[in-house]
Amino acid sequence: MSKAMKKVDAVIVGFGWAGSIMAKELTEAGLSVVALERGPSRDTYPDGAYPQVVDELTYNIRKKLFQDLSKSTVTIRHNVTQTALPYRQLNAFLPGTGTGGAGLHWSGVHFRVDPVELNLRSHYEERYGKKFIPEGMTIQDFGVNYNELEPFFDKAEKVFGTSGSPWTIKGQLVGKDKGGNPFAPDRSDRFPLPAQKRTYSAQLFAQAAESVGYHPYDLPSANTSGPYTNTYGAQMGPCNFCGYCSGYACYMYSKASPNVNILPSLRQESTFELRNNAYVLRVNLTGDKKRATGVTYVDALGQQVEQPADLVILSAFQFHNVHLMLLSGIGKPYDPVTNEGVVGRNFAYQNLTTIKTFFETDKFTNTFIGAGGAGVGVDDFNADNFDHAKYGFVGGSPFWVNQAGSKPISGLPTPPGTPNWGSKWKAAVADAYTHNVSMDAHGAHQSYRANYLDLDPTYKDVYGQPLLRMTFDWQENDVKMSQFMYDKMHKIAEAMNPKLITGAPKNANTHFDSTVYQTTHMNGGAIMGEDPKTSAVNRYLQSWDVHNVFVPGASAFPQGLGYNPTGMVAALTYWSAKAIRETYLKNPGPLVQA
Repeated sequence: MSKAMKKVDAVIVGFGWAGSIMAKELTEAGLSVVALERGPSRDTYPDGAYPQVVDELTYNIRKKLFQDLSKSTVTIRHNVTQTALPYRQLNAFLPGTGTGGAGLHWSGVHFRVDPVELNLRSHYEERYGKKFIPEGMTIQDFGVNYNELEPFFDKAEKVFGTSGSPWTIKGQLVGKDKGGNPFAPDRSDRFPLPAQKRTYSAQLFAQAAESVGYHPYDLPSANTSGPYTNTYGAQMGPCNFCGYCSGYACYMYSKASPNVNILPSLRQESTFELRNNAYVLRVNLTGDKKRATGVTYVDALGQQVEQPADLVILSAFQFHNVHLMLLSGIGKPYDPVTNEGVVGRNFAYQNLTTIKTFFETDKFTNTFIGAGGAGVGVDDFNADNFDHAKYGFVGGSPFWVNQAGSKPISGLPTPPGTPNWGSKWKAAVADAYTHNVSMDAHGAHQSYRANYLDLDPTYKDVYGQPLLRMTFDWQENDVKMSQFMYDKMHKIAEAMNPKLITGAPKNANTHFDSTVYQTTHMNGGAIMGEDPKTSAVNRYLQSWDVHNVFVPGASAFPQGLGYNPTGMVAALTYWSAKAIRETYLKNPGPLVQA
């Protein structure tokens, strides 16, 4: 029998960026809010205490801040003919757990979005014709445009303390020859802080990119370039380029996180409560499944607890949102055979291609120095900044050197042919460790009929519920993009005049490899849109089927972006929160008529 708690106005599932933003917005609106986080309590202290935090073995190898796979994991297969198997160790992507979620362990790269990617299908159909989009590709428009979201990108940057170089502000050119991105959309205001300093590797990359005719710019970074106090009164210290960002809590209070930037102000709210070690099992619905009554979760003592609420916010990691909707019966599950249903549809990832350059030992790149969001990028081939007509693939990719700090265990690149151990390996490590540069093509991954999420028919989690099953593999469009981007980025590598260039694009025989880290940028599965037949939530992230359930996060993206998703997640969450505060609370019901 479940223990019943006192009813609250809103219950929030997952306390990362989306959950903390929603909690702040809803408490400001006068609501009583309970946030449920499946993981333990975490904060800069003690989890980010120096020197214990700069421990690669504990944090990135043994994965202290990441999901506890002994309780729940995912099963993975490449296609419907295979049997998916549960993964006891995740490497390709690393969901977080605990207070702050992935917002505690992220790197800090804080982009907005290219406006074209918000109306991707209609843009491609208008420019290239409907036949240009491959059979089986299920991309669609977000249902919201950049001008609508711009104020919320600006709001999020002021909360995060984002460092960067603007190009235009209210139509006025301000960034020429100052590190701005000529392909960036217009802004209403400057970044809160100037861009971070460029590492030597970023300087080399920028010079080489310019020499081949590209347009390098400073990456927008949520690692502070100086001291900053955000709009909630939270204080941040200047980044010292220690290199321990991704996978770690920042001991300098320099990397934006829910823990540093939002939670301190929420602690002052008497109507807010955060409960850790609260593993949500399902959203509870009325008999007709048209309204949520709250959630049921398992607490730290193993007791089932029912938390009644008028409003339910699913703001967990991308595939946890999808998993909960499937377990709760919210929305029709996607069927790839009929191409019908919405929950689990349009699962997408990131189409990454990497090149490494090695230099003579008299050129020191010192890659152990770094910050998670620091670097230089090139957008000449991102989004639709070039004519795709003769290349036959959809989507684009930024290129960048994002020197986040190489580590003493995992950050040891060696040339091809180097043994994996022994004296020759040691010599190669010594020869390469401070004399290399790595660059990435961060390709926008598209959504396909063949890639989707559903409930596994065989395997269950520790609470007896079906695991989430991931059916995913690279498609022909991904291969074409990877090969094109590799060739364009290779020109930058050559212009750097290294002694050796390594790396290779995907080919027709390349399959998704779950053992090699790529990014944790999972997208889709509970996508937003304008048609309830092809989307799980409307343009305000409200469930089409259960009007008092809202689902912010990258699960709402109809396909992947060229940029990192966090900035878009934050802006969409603020956009959704405004609709809840100004419209939904006054007259609860569907914000968009189906």
